[in-house]
Amino acid sequence: MERLEKAMRMTMLAVGVIGIAVIYFGFVYLQVNDDMGITMPWYFLISPWICVYFGLTQTQQIATINWFVNKFKWKK
Repeated sequence: MERLEKAMRMTMLAVGVIGIAVIYFGFVYLQVNDDMGITMPWYFLISPWICVYFGLTQTQQIATINWFVNKFKWKK
């Protein structure tokens, strides 16, 4: 079972990284090629990061959440 979980995690990580490259290059292409009149919604830019997040180990996921909380916490 652990082997299957590791394979699924690596697959999610690979799909996420490839998705980031494809979607961001596509986004830049559509921004530069304005004459086509096609736009991409902003939430498409976040979707591959979800795959990357679920490709991380549980410890790395918790560290990522803590980093976001500390990054966006109001500092007095």
